[in-house]
Amino acid sequence: MEMEFDVQITKKDLYEYQIYHAYSTASGVIGTTVGCLLILGFLHTGTVLMLLAGIFAIAYLPWTLHIKSAAQAASPAFKEPFHYKLSEEGLEVSRGEEKQLVAWDLFTKATASRKSILLYTSKVNAFIFPRRILGEDVNTLVQIVSVNMPASKVKIRGSI
Repeated sequence: MEMEFDVQITKKDLYEYQIYHAYSTASGVIGTTVGCLLILGFLHTGTVLMLLAGIFAIAYLPWTLHIKSAAQAASPAFKEPFHYKLSEEGLEVSRGEEKQLVAWDLFTKATASRKSILLYTSKVNAFIFPRRILGEDVNTLVQIVSVNMPASKVKIRGSI
């Protein structure tokens, strides 16, 4: 089974990926928890500094990721769409004359966020396949990934 499609990554796609990734890690959850505890501390003590620190702790990560996404989306790497071809050999990525094949054994994890299917090549790097582009073909993509990657690396749950 093979599948081909083009993806133009937008600032929103990058932001959604970065938010998903950040809040899937302990540091994102801890930062939000600390912020909530500081706000609860304000409610208990009335100390305005606790309120300000809590708001800062909660808002800092989304704000910085928004800025990072905008800068990344404006870079030349995201100006042109990527062409993807999934096959038994792996994921072929091309743009213009450049082509690169990423073998299935190089992927560390496949997962899904609310808006994208993500194929990770490291703890922080992933190919982003927005559901808005895949449409009904999202099930085909998940099937190809599931067939070619070990089940232990495929973490796609819920409605696809």
